[in-house]
Amino acid sequence: MQHKGHPVSTSLTSPAAPLAQPGSGQSRPPARRPWFSASWADRLFAALARGAALLTLALLLGVLVSLVIGAWPAIAQYGLGFLTSTAWDPVQNEYGGLVMVYGTLATSLIALLIAVPVSFGIALFLTELSPTWLKRPLGTAIELLAAVPSIVYGMWGLMVFGPILATWVQQPLQALFKGVPVLGALVAGPPVGIGILAAGIILAIMIIPFIASVMRDVFEVTPPLLKESAYGLGATTWEVMWKVVLPYTKSGVLGGVMLGLGRALGETMAVTFVIGNMNQLNSLSVFEAANSITSALANEFAEAGEGLHQASLIYLGLVLFFITFVVLSLSKLLLSRLQKGEGARA
Repeated sequence: MQHKGHPVSTSLTSPAAPLAQPGSGQSRPPARRPWFSASWADRLFAALARGAALLTLALLLGVLVSLVIGAWPAIAQYGLGFLTSTAWDPVQNEYGGLVMVYGTLATSLIALLIAVPVSFGIALFLTELSPTWLKRPLGTAIELLAAVPSIVYGMWGLMVFGPILATWVQQPLQALFKGVPVLGALVAGPPVGIGILAAGIILAIMIIPFIASVMRDVFEVTPPLLKESAYGLGATTWEVMWKVVLPYTKSGVLGGVMLGLGRALGETMAVTFVIGNMNQLNSLSVFEAANSITSALANEFAEAGEGLHQASLIYLGLVLFFITFVVLSLSKLLLSRLQKGEGARA
């Protein structure tokens, strides 16, 4: 009931919880700090990243140590003479790795000699000459070659490419260079279509997608102003690529080539199908059947008994590890020199 002279208050504030007035000495409680601060997140991320790097190094060191331990009987027996001996006779328990090392290096070198120019041509066409509607499907098709399993390449090389190579390449070359001292020996051998050259060509087909993709990507990052300036001065497409694009992207191109070389050195199944798997080095013919480190390991490791045979195979694995390490180290050294040379010119 309303009394006269005492109007009803229109304030919505409850008298039980009055608002704090300025200067009254009352203040809001401090906000609670989050239990997981940004500094802790940074420290955790740094620790995880450091742990991943250390784990990678530990795994690499563990692989190296296990290879050395497993190969130690062969190392103690043959030493570095293992790399210069062509003997591989499990019956007589005599082993040497020269044939496998030669096959690995020869097939990888042939693959690079074929794949690098072809990859450069593919990258040049995709970045400078190809019409717009063709760039994407052609680039996708080339990249899909990298998704084909290596055993499929090996089967195709053995059943399809090998006979073609023997009939249309080896036999005509042998007839052409018959009696020629050096070239005749270079193409000698039974025309069966398997050997070092066949393995090198199959490896080249396998590493072309990797090298071409890297080259295309690094060519596309070249500033358009540089190329347009060269074209404006009257340079041809070849001159622009050779004198402008390649000097600007040589570090990336070299990295792509080393990526392809590493892929070629470590390939197993495709090489096993087409190299011939012969542990003898009868001649230096590119059509001669030979063996590689990876194919020897794939063929013999499951059947090798404990002792010198198994240790020799592990020794081959250690040699391949060392070859890959040397190749990567040389590529890093060359890249650092190129970068220093660019810095000095700048």
